[in-house]
Amino acid sequence: MSESLVGEASLSDLLLVWALRIATALAILVVGWLVTKLVVRLASRYLAKREVDELLIRFVASVTNITLLVVVIIAALSSLGINATSLVALLGAAGVAVGLALQDSLKNFASGVLLIFYRPFGVGDYVEAGDAEGIVEKIDLFSTILRTPDNKEVIVPNGAIYNDTITNYSARPIRRVDMVFGIGYDDDIHRARELIQQLLEADERVLEEPEPVIAVSELADSSVNLDVLPWVKTEDYLAVKFDLTEKIKLAFDEHGISIPYPQVDIHLNGSN
Repeated sequence: MSESLVGEASLSDLLLVWALRIATALAILVVGWLVTKLVVRLASRYLAKREVDELLIRFVASVTNITLLVVVIIAALSSLGINATSLVALLGAAGVAVGLALQDSLKNFASGVLLIFYRPFGVGDYVEAGDAEGIVEKIDLFSTILRTPDNKEVIVPNGAIYNDTITNYSARPIRRVDMVFGIGYDDDIHRARELIQQLLEADERVLEEPEPVIAVSELADSSVNLDVLPWVKTEDYLAVKFDLTEKIKLAFDEHGISIPYPQVDIHLNGSN
């Protein structure tokens, strides 16, 4: 009879212990979940006030949420008597295996985070990066979408962009238009310069500062080359380049200044 009572008492104690453990684990899960939500919300608000990119805010919130929930679950399992060290080691081994299997994806992911954080370019910028160029339409965590001038969509992995040279043509408010015009050796350089100067001054899009440059850059085989270097607002770059190229050609034609073709003089010696 006494052994039966002892057995019942032991079973009751065991049930009580497990009930307390389960209650503790549930309390850890509930409190941990609430704290996690609070931390994620506060972190998101802080980043939003700092005007951080929305995509980066979502990424930070997601990583913070997952990390804290893993910690909470491990703490809850530990309260049940499960060896947390073994569980952490198992998770670490799984993480290494997944990392090795997804090396390229993780590389693109990490590059995407760095692109969003450091922001070498933004949506709407015209860039050259990753052996492609075009207007940036979208920046994701794994790839960047560019639209080429002829309206093709190019999807470039972020790893290829971040590990290569990035040229952002839209980063500065003004750009220099580099043009070269060749005139004949018999033509008047000063007259050609005057015509170009008049056209530059007549175009309101050409900036006065920095001052445009018109200079002889090369005495080529068939022509005297003039560098024409006006400064314009970045958004006017192509329009000014196209317009000035046409207007200078027409002005040269009107005033008899030639733009010579490449030519080769061949001298034949006659024999008796």
